[in-house]
Amino acid sequence: MTRAVNRILVVDDDAAIRTVVSQALRRAGHDVQTAETLAQLDRILATRVPDVLVTDVVLPDGDGIARVKEIGARLPQLPIIILSAQNTLTTAVRANEVGAYDYLPKPFDLDALTGAVAGALARGVPSPQADAAEDPALPLIGRSAAMQDVYRIIARVVSNDLTVLISGESGTGKELVARAIHDLGHRRDAPFVAINMAAIPRELIEAELFGHERGAFTGAGQRNAGRFEQAAGGTLFLDEIGDMPIEAQTRLLRVLQSGEFTTVGGARAMRADVRVVAATNRDLAGQVTSGHFREDLYYRLNVVPVALPPLRERRQDVPLLARHFLETAAAQGLPRRRLTDDAQAALAAYDWPGNVRELENLMRRLAALARDEVIDVFAIRTMLGAPIEAGERAVPEIAAAVHHLIERIARERPDALDDGTLYDRVIGEVERPLIESMLARHHGNQLRAARALGLNRNTLRKRLDTLGIQAKNED
Repeated sequence: MTRAVNRILVVDDDAAIRTVVSQALRRAGHDVQTAETLAQLDRILATRVPDVLVTDVVLPDGDGIARVKEIGARLPQLPIIILSAQNTLTTAVRANEVGAYDYLPKPFDLDALTGAVAGALARGVPSPQADAAEDPALPLIGRSAAMQDVYRIIARVVSNDLTVLISGESGTGKELVARAIHDLGHRRDAPFVAINMAAIPRELIEAELFGHERGAFTGAGQRNAGRFEQAAGGTLFLDEIGDMPIEAQTRLLRVLQSGEFTTVGGARAMRADVRVVAATNRDLAGQVTSGHFREDLYYRLNVVPVALPPLRERRQDVPLLARHFLETAAAQGLPRRRLTDDAQAALAAYDWPGNVRELENLMRRLAALARDEVIDVFAIRTMLGAPIEAGERAVPEIAAAVHHLIERIARERPDALDDGTLYDRVIGEVERPLIESMLARHHGNQLRAARALGLNRNTLRKRLDTLGIQAKNED
């Protein structure tokens, strides 16, 4: 007899998460049992197998993903949903490779969790994948919800050869996604070959893609292998596919349909043993409508779409990326730098028209050119050459200098911000260059300098004596 309710086991060492998840699943009509350690999980599974297992990754007594692999081997029909606060591409890929039904990064939406449980109950669990590879130095960084969606798609396509179409503005990291798909997939030991369609003259694109025989055209003095042949067994990345001439699109379509190609001037068909990943910053669907891109090729390429968000739509990732780029610059021999909290907030507030590429370039410039180890908000503003937010006034130079001075005092003596001496310290630092500047401006004339400063000449003279400033002209 079929049970009226389904049994869900939730494993998480955070009591608040266990409570919230349990309540949501019970409202959805499920019978929920909880555990907070792997040991408790094992004891429950020894006596009762649930219909769905929901588990965290980091537990007090071990790695949840490693245990998922063991459980999957013993109970291959048990759907497992993994929760994780370690919201990286590595986690998403590991979850997929050990056969998890789904992966939800924390913080997650409760509707998404109940939906995943319902899907697991309705459709069952996929077959476990091969052993997870060692954690590589992955190029994609970000913990935002938008990037988690990208990670989940990547995790699901690395074990197959489906064609992927990556879309996104310039500088969002489309080639990094393509490389991640290659480096994490079963073709990782074969070549990754990239070609930028926008950089190849129209008349040479077919020869670049498919190669040419000797004498195929004027100047073809020897046979050259094309990118399809160079990438044999691996991945061919077609960047800026939206710039491909319509006549070359026809031949690419035939290759994708038949899996074979011939070189320019050749007669023998060759097998195209490659995975194709394409990318564009154009609206390909719009280009199809306007007649600039073949509709049938578009659908051949758009098997698995990956939409990369612009950096302005994942602002929470900006500080993480900025710190990563500074660390990378330091590892490459540039001076080590760190960002103040205000600097990180300012970076996150900027719109980044050049996306991740612009942020990386800025961090490298700051690593090379910044005067201090600590990069503050004013260094960011100066380097960007514009206010951080639209409509925001640029900070005056004097105010910027004072703020910079306060941060330096705080670094040198943190208690100076709380011991009642800060005003005197700042005035002491500012007064001398201010007076010297006014004296220089008025060629040492104390009377004119005093008027410019709004001081009595006798007061100015006393300050000169106190500060030990020599003035040549008292008239």
